[in-house]
Amino acid sequence: MYSSELITPQHLARKAVIYIRQSTPHQVVSHQESLRLQYALHDRARQLGWPDEAIAIIDDDLGLTAASAAHREGFHTLIAQVTLEQVGLILSYDVTRLSRNCSDWYPLLDLCGYKGCLIADGDGVYDPATVNGRLLLGLKGTLSEWERHTMKARLTAGLIHKAQRGELALTLPTGLVRNGQGKVLKIPNQEAQARLALVFETFLQCRSASRVVDEFNRHDLLLPRRDRFGDLVWKAPRVAAVLSILKHPAYAGAFTYGRTRTIRREAAQRRPSLTRLPQAEWRICIPDVYPAYISWETYLQIQAMLKDNHAEYDRNKTRGIPRPGKALLHGLVYCGECGHKMVVQYKGGTRYICNYLRQQYRTPVCQYIAADPVDTRVVDAFFQALSPVELDVYAQAVAKRQQQAERVAKAQAQHLERLRYEAAYCERQFHHVDPAHRHVAAELEHAWEVALQALKQAEAAHQQRLQVGTPPEHALSPALQAAFRAIGAKLPELWPTDVLSQAQRKALLRCLIDKVVIQRARRDQIHTRIVWRGGETTTLEVPVAVGALTDLPTAPQMAQQIRVLFAEGKSDDEMARQLTQHGYRSPSQPTVLPSTVKGMRLKLGLMQQRAQSHPRRIPGYLTVPQLAQALAITPHWIYHQIKRGTIAITRDAATRLYLFPDTPQTLEAFRQLQAGQRTALRY
Repeated sequence: MYSSELITPQHLARKAVIYIRQSTPHQVVSHQESLRLQYALHDRARQLGWPDEAIAIIDDDLGLTAASAAHREGFHTLIAQVTLEQVGLILSYDVTRLSRNCSDWYPLLDLCGYKGCLIADGDGVYDPATVNGRLLLGLKGTLSEWERHTMKARLTAGLIHKAQRGELALTLPTGLVRNGQGKVLKIPNQEAQARLALVFETFLQCRSASRVVDEFNRHDLLLPRRDRFGDLVWKAPRVAAVLSILKHPAYAGAFTYGRTRTIRREAAQRRPSLTRLPQAEWRICIPDVYPAYISWETYLQIQAMLKDNHAEYDRNKTRGIPRPGKALLHGLVYCGECGHKMVVQYKGGTRYICNYLRQQYRTPVCQYIAADPVDTRVVDAFFQALSPVELDVYAQAVAKRQQQAERVAKAQAQHLERLRYEAAYCERQFHHVDPAHRHVAAELEHAWEVALQALKQAEAAHQQRLQVGTPPEHALSPALQAAFRAIGAKLPELWPTDVLSQAQRKALLRCLIDKVVIQRARRDQIHTRIVWRGGETTTLEVPVAVGALTDLPTAPQMAQQIRVLFAEGKSDDEMARQLTQHGYRSPSQPTVLPSTVKGMRLKLGLMQQRAQSHPRRIPGYLTVPQLAQALAITPHWIYHQIKRGTIAITRDAATRLYLFPDTPQTLEAFRQLQAGQRTALRY
């Protein structure tokens, strides 16, 4: 009665499920015969004894690989129905349709054997509950997994072999096309070619992808891109689009393969994720295969600039683009204690701090160093290194500016020419349409109006730019032109003026300086090492401000010098000049101030007038220092109470001093105030 002795009425009481799958969307479209063979299993199920109404088809996994079951909804539906004992037979053209992974195949066999479900393919019907059936199905599952790896290895080997010759037909970026013979050419559109070249030239001048977008937006220029059908379209510039152009090696004429790596698919992902590899890890890189927009050396320079612009100071040790912040050496400073890159902190003053170890290990901050004195000394060293340089920078800048203006003007003219062509093309389409097709004519008329409106706006913007005009190339004063022509000698004069922005100052420093290593040698001194481009180094000792004279290690020697100079009859100004010549300094200044000399001299008891050596005595009264001495407290406490109003007293008109009665009652009143027994005193 039945075509297989394994099929029982218990199996026929359930439904037969036909599982259909093809590995890729391309196979679904192109391999129609394989799809027909799988759908023809409906007749096979009917021959095995199942009626039409008891036969179900699961084809939810068309276009999905069987390497994993995590992303196959149809396979999950099949498992659920088998678990609920609704399926008596699973039909598939072969076991490779169900799974090519033994970790998914064997749990299905266990489940079918436990629930009494049969499995059938083109060769026969199998019962997973029996030893023979499980053996055959297990072998087929193992061979299916092995076949997947074998086919993948065979196809990959052929693909790699073709890629090693540079003949693999990969997807080309915008600006490159492949003709009928398979040869790669530049896109036959002069505007697109010129616009892509302008992207590279503008980046080399601006050194930032975001600034390229700003320049294109300022001149109302669009970027050539491809739509999902591969056709050329013009879109507003975006940073992501500019970066994709700058990073693609095909524009440098290189054929590359293996620039990305597939990350293992997670359970919730339908597609594997990709990560970009550094250039050293590319699998294949063959230069001079495609027509180039830029040279390979220029491409490498652009990649280095992009990497350096990425502001990840702690992790990747990059410098970031020059920004308008006050710190001139941001991105260039390294810690001399631990070797990590230091970051800028503007809170509470401009400082360079090394917080890498604090972030990683929660240890205290390695170094806090004031930025201003370090920046000043490094800039002075930069001027000394640049002083012998004589370059006609002004002429070069004017020539580059003129070239850039000509390229922008050409791009704008090409943009207008394309809009005029599109308007004329829409006009021809409208005039050639049959008037009887009213809906078609209306749509073509609307497209013509849109094209004319875009052309009108572009022409109005172009006329406005012509009326405003471009600034004259020699708008600078003759003195400023001479300064640019002798930039090495004149740059120190231009540096503090508004001619240079803060970002431009930082960019100039980076032209010669590779990095700056700083370390606090003493409390008042920073050991600074400048590493120049090319590897040469310069070592500097930078003095920094401290809080008091006691923080200066040279304070005892300076005090001894003051004793000697005072004995010679020198004034405070003369002593300050001589001490500065001998290398001494004040706590907050690089030179010795007369006020510093006076303070140290008074502490040493060296009085220039006899009256200064004798404390002032007012009969019947106590001054603040005398009262503080009698109470064994500091004068500052008394002055603080007077300022607060706790002690109400006015200065004596003749002596301009605070005078208190020299009586025991005064001392007792102050002791009570100090002990909190009184709240105020009045004199």
